This record gives sequence, C-alpha cells and structure tokens, in this order.
Amino acid sequence: MPLYLTRFSYTPATWAKLIKNPEDRREAAKQYIESVGGKLHGFWYAFGEHDGYNLWEAPDNVSMAATSLAIGAGGALSSVQTTVLLTVEDTLAALQKASSIRYRPPGEQA
Repeated sequence: MPLYLTRFSYTPATWAKLIKNPEDRREAAKQYIESVGGKLHGFWYAFGEHDGYNLWEAPDNVSMAATSLAIGAGGALSSVQTTVLLTVEDTLAALQKASSIRYRPPGEQA
C-alpha cells in the first residue's frame, strides 16, 4: 500500500480546546485511516511551519484523499497538506520509464 505524509496545523481555537482538555489525537487519527482500510504509522507534533505530521498507509489515493477531506472538513485545522511518498523502487521504475519519454521544451521545434 502507498505511504502518505501529512503536514497539518491546528486553528488557535483548537489549541485552546486542547490546552483546556489535553487529548492524545493518535487514536482518533488511527480510527480515521483504519476506516478506509489503511494504517497509521506515526503521529508527531513539531515546531515550525506545521504543528504536526502523520505518516499513513492507505489502499489508494482516493482512500487517502477521503480521509484528508474528512479531517479538513472538521474545522479543527487551519491547514492540511498530504504528499504521496514513493519507494526507492517506484522512483527507479519512474526513472527508467522517463528515459523513454521524448520531452520537448516550450518554444523548441521537434
């Protein structure tokens, strides 16, 4: 199954709720991804541009998109971005396939 990295940030209101009532959100994240047949591999909070990161495994892009959409629609996040992660093997296969594509830059004649 493909792996996905999600970067997210909470709204100030969400942080205020968590300060008032601290909650481990890993179990909720696990339930969300398992509901589409996936698995949560990790959940971290961080300093910097994003408040947290998740590493997920999902059966396909549609399942992961559905999970991300459902979480984003909940209103607790100010941003959520998900990146599909490629294995080294997938990247090597893509490199091999790319060698057969005849790319022509804009403005150059064939």
